[in-house]
Amino acid sequence: QSFFSAHETSNTLHVARHKCSHCGKGFNRLWNMKQHEKIHTREKPYHCYQCGNSFTILGNLKAHERIHTGEKPYHCSQCGKCFNQTGELKQHERIHTGEKPYHCSQCGKSFAILGNLNAHERIHTGEKPYHCSQCGKSFNQTRDLKQHERIHTGEKPYHCSQCGKSFAVLGTLKAHERIHTGEKPYHCSQCGKSFTVLGTLKAHERIHTGEKPYHCSQCGKCFKHLGELKKHERIHTGEKPYHCSQCGKSFTVLGTLKAHERIHTGEKPYHCSQCTKCFNHLGELKKHERIHTGEKPYHSSQCGKSFNQESQLNHHEKIHRGEKPYHSSQGRAMRFTQLGRLEEDMRPHTGEKPYKCSDWGEGISLISHLKKHVRIHTGENNDFS
Repeated sequence: QSFFSAHETSNTLHVARHKCSHCGKGFNRLWNMKQHEKIHTREKPYHCYQCGNSFTILGNLKAHERIHTGEKPYHCSQCGKCFNQTGELKQHERIHTGEKPYHCSQCGKSFAILGNLNAHERIHTGEKPYHCSQCGKSFNQTRDLKQHERIHTGEKPYHCSQCGKSFAVLGTLKAHERIHTGEKPYHCSQCGKSFTVLGTLKAHERIHTGEKPYHCSQCGKCFKHLGELKKHERIHTGEKPYHCSQCGKSFTVLGTLKAHERIHTGEKPYHCSQCTKCFNHLGELKKHERIHTGEKPYHSSQCGKSFNQESQLNHHEKIHRGEKPYHSSQGRAMRFTQLGRLEEDMRPHTGEKPYKCSDWGEGISLISHLKKHVRIHTGENNDFS
């Protein structure tokens, strides 16, 4: 018994042999304790002669110096990729092995990198320890904070080698570069359609599943895309964060501002390949192209009739519902399914004549009357009987 007692005492003394005088943490080796104590003293005795950066541990200095020399001594045996730190190689090798050794205690999700687990756990705790010094916004990852800070600084450190365009986020650059290469690495398992960006694939897959995971807290309406929810929420808040520098007009959606600014510049960047007609909205080009293709992708669920514009389908469906939301304000009980029909009905009362004949110069209240009038000049037969 005395032998085992002495043996146990010896092991106990060995485990707790070296204790940190600052926090009491125990170490097997004196050298490990000395390295640890530098955290408390903030001592950084190892200096880089290239840039002056200082380190608490010699190994960290050695790894840092490889940034200057370009040396990458650690090689992946699977694909040959090289790294300047052994830790980076180990992380990379898990891509090949599929190993995910770090597990979330809350939901069981697994991760290949410890830092990713730590960031994930903050989703459960709600912790956002990284704060923007400019606007106070908080983030649960330092990477997200750095990306956000570039909004304030305007920094765009990632440059496309093909066209020189710059980006604030590395992932956005990588997605952009696929425009040049034509690469579409993300494939839909349902229909085989391919995408350049993973997020676009995820959004596309919801067409098949019908999933709408983004919910409005004000009215409960659901959306497939987070961006659609954010746009919708501005209806409730009245927020219009995008301002035109030319006329000061404000918009709820950035794309609408971009399209508006083209009114001032006269730019029409979207060209029809069939007839060379140009448009300042991509949506207008797509509508126009259906004239050439004859495509009518919007179908009435009531009667099966097809339309080449969604707005036309919406107007048509009001006929089935008997809905006439537009009312005459002239003391008559007239109601209309389309705003344009109401406006036409009001013109005899308002005297408005928005359509002008280029030969005659006098105003005409209805487009159909203008077309009939023009035939007088062209000599085209107006007799439809």
